[in-house]
Amino acid sequence: MEIHILELRTLVLVSLFLQTTLIVFGDKRKYITNELLKFFIWLNYLSANWIATFMLGILYVDFKNPEVDPNFLIIAIWAPFLLVHLGGPDTITAYSLEDNELWLRHLFDLLSQLVVVVYVIYQSWNGSSLNYVTILVVVAGIIKYCERTWSLRSASRDEFRESILPPPDAGPNYAKFMDNYIAKEDEGYHVTMDTFIDITTPTASDHTSQGQMPNPNIPDGGALRDGFKFYNIPECLVADLIFSFQDHKSSQDFFRTKGCQHAFNVIAIELGLMYDMLYTKSVLTYSKFGIFLKSVSILCTLSALISFSFLKPKPITYDHIITFVLFGGAILLEIYAILVVLSSSRAMFWFSKHNNWGANFLYICISWCQFLFRLSHTVTWCNLMSQFNLIRFCLKDEPINCIKIQKFLHIYKYFEKYYYKKTKQVSEELKELIFNQLKNKSREATNIEECKRLCACKGDWVLEQCKFPIHKEQNGRNHDKNNCHICDINHSIKEVEFDQSILLWHIATDLCYYSEYSDSDDEPLILSPAALQSREKSQLLSDHMLNLLVICPFLLPNGIGQIRFEDTCAEVGEILEERKYIKERREVCKIILRVNTKIPPSKVKGDRSKSVLFDACRLAKSLQSLETKENWSKEKKWKMISNIWVEMLCHAASQCRGLNHAKQLSQGGELLTHVWLLMAHLGITEQFQISKGHVRAMLKLS
Repeated sequence: MEIHILELRTLVLVSLFLQTTLIVFGDKRKYITNELLKFFIWLNYLSANWIATFMLGILYVDFKNPEVDPNFLIIAIWAPFLLVHLGGPDTITAYSLEDNELWLRHLFDLLSQLVVVVYVIYQSWNGSSLNYVTILVVVAGIIKYCERTWSLRSASRDEFRESILPPPDAGPNYAKFMDNYIAKEDEGYHVTMDTFIDITTPTASDHTSQGQMPNPNIPDGGALRDGFKFYNIPECLVADLIFSFQDHKSSQDFFRTKGCQHAFNVIAIELGLMYDMLYTKSVLTYSKFGIFLKSVSILCTLSALISFSFLKPKPITYDHIITFVLFGGAILLEIYAILVVLSSSRAMFWFSKHNNWGANFLYICISWCQFLFRLSHTVTWCNLMSQFNLIRFCLKDEPINCIKIQKFLHIYKYFEKYYYKKTKQVSEELKELIFNQLKNKSREATNIEECKRLCACKGDWVLEQCKFPIHKEQNGRNHDKNNCHICDINHSIKEVEFDQSILLWHIATDLCYYSEYSDSDDEPLILSPAALQSREKSQLLSDHMLNLLVICPFLLPNGIGQIRFEDTCAEVGEILEERKYIKERREVCKIILRVNTKIPPSKVKGDRSKSVLFDACRLAKSLQSLETKENWSKEKKWKMISNIWVEMLCHAASQCRGLNHAKQLSQGGELLTHVWLLMAHLGITEQFQISKGHVRAMLKLS
């Protein structure tokens, strides 16, 4: 038999290397947004399957006509190791949610590749003791591949929904009730009926007092307890199901009593658990059956290694060394997988419930391993928000490597927007702003109608809270020159599509931001600390919302935001083309603000171009006029702007489907997703059961 021995040696070692990188970096993407890391994981994920499958094909061809060869039995052991590699590591089963929907294809691949492995073993079978070593590795490989297929199936949309659906409930026995009713009437009784609602609603105090206090040695023990307690809510949201009125009420009451930091910690834990469910083998890893399978797999691998060590023929060759490397790699990867499990939120939750010397000693040992391998259950989100600025994009002020080559190859346009995408930390002050607004709204979320109204607000609620003056309008616009600034602000929120509103307020925020710089130097005007803080929050949220519109439009309601963005960029480009000396955003903003916008742009330009540049300029001037015509302070103005951006963020979060939020869990996490879940916990959602419980009937006899 002529075996491509060099190719096989190389491929099997490369396959082991890919498995190692996948298990180490596979779960890092839930809290790291680095594009190179995501590309590296994606390339490894695809290559690992392809190389293992390709090598099995080579073995199948080469073993059709086996010859007596001293390395014949050794190479046959590599085939089931490829089955182990195809099973994949515990930290990543699916790269994207679409992979879960292909679980049937993976099942077919398992059967076909298992046939190849069995064929290779059959062809190499000569009754030698090494043949039985191969069988042990085959068992481990089948277990690993079945684990992956079962995890993919469990995370598929239909199976995931099915797993969290409550059991069918027919309600009270109507036929039996009516039989009793008629029977009592026939007996001569005067029968009446009383009804009552059968409901038991736990309160926030019940949740707080339920169970013992968490182990103080475990970081975020309280957040872990609460995250697991309310985990059924994000499950229902992701599956587009409704959760019960009881869950809605208890979660709302509970989160109203908590602080911002605790609430965001609980949400981060819940989303980390959701990531594990959708993208890893957690559905089996943390079950008793999964622990049994893991134990059998490890025992088979260890037994095979020990047997091979005693049965290997002499002298030692390169193939023997490679086989030992495969055994050692498989065992080390299993040990690493166990450490990952013991460092997970589920394991820490177990430790938080057991405050004794045994549990504490085990936790200390695990903590050392966490420090050594940089494992942590507390890191479940990158805590970053993406930024994209329209004027900065139009200025093209970012130095780009090899731009001429990219343009020559016609690939620059595919990456152009990503060059101007930045990230910034989500500050605690910004979280506090979001949390306080949602908590205030939560007091109004008393019924489904109010919840729908609050979810639909995209700035209206903030204007009401600010007691913003609202004047009667004619033909959609106010013609009173003294109140045109009020009309423009109301119009930019209430009468335009959401994507247009984002663009209007994004440009207006930039114009207002840079208008507060003096003409003589780059120093901003003196503002109070509160005004400065609100101004910075406004710009952060403004750039973040535009990033969603330009880079992640699938997270926003349907619209023509891309067209409006491109047309607006084209109009900014015309201004820059006429004034090539402009190099800074501050100068661009001042030039735009100098344009007289007395006549609405739509009357001059028509509606062919969807640019909103000078509509935004009118909006910026209207916001500035609040200081002169309404006697607003800069602090009040910027506070309103920042709160409007928060409400736009909340509106976008509520309108985005749970499936799209789930997709972002594998991209480092998204602030929008955390806001979406926080809204649900505070009761601002439409996905809950309206009925308050079963209506029970009782017969009254007289």
